[in-house]
Amino acid sequence: MELKTIRINIPHGCNILLGQTHFIKTIEDLFEIFVSAVPGIKFGIAFNEASGPCLVRREGNDSDLVQAAVENVKAVGAGHTFLAILREAYPINVLNAVKMCQEVCSIYCATANPVEVIVAETEQGRGILGVVDGFCPKGVEGEEEVKQRKELLRKFSYKL
Repeated sequence: MELKTIRINIPHGCNILLGQTHFIKTIEDLFEIFVSAVPGIKFGIAFNEASGPCLVRREGNDSDLVQAAVENVKAVGAGHTFLAILREAYPINVLNAVKMCQEVCSIYCATANPVEVIVAETEQGRGILGVVDGFCPKGVEGEEEVKQRKELLRKFSYKL
């Protein structure tokens, strides 16, 4: 077994959802979830099929984001892995609906941070062991950082 680290290239201003699923139908179900959840959302989804022709399946409503999702999920190379790249929306807008999708097994991350995917490669194929999402903590928030956090949540209209 060989361990590899694959960096996800996230387009500027976008967020990603990286997860594992088990069925080809997922690509269309995620499309429906995204367009139903957020008016004006732009996205691309790619899914590594793990049996049969083992193709990268793709959908979306923004061709650049679809292409970015394809390139990234192909680089990861793990079967039954999906990557959605979102613009004009945040993961929080779709995450619960994605988790409720009957084909979705797990979500590895939902973020705009730099992401590295830790992959194990065997003779059979690849599997995701985990992700590195962002950076290590540099300290503990003080009063000023608490104030900034609360202001940011209100700026995004997540709090009154």
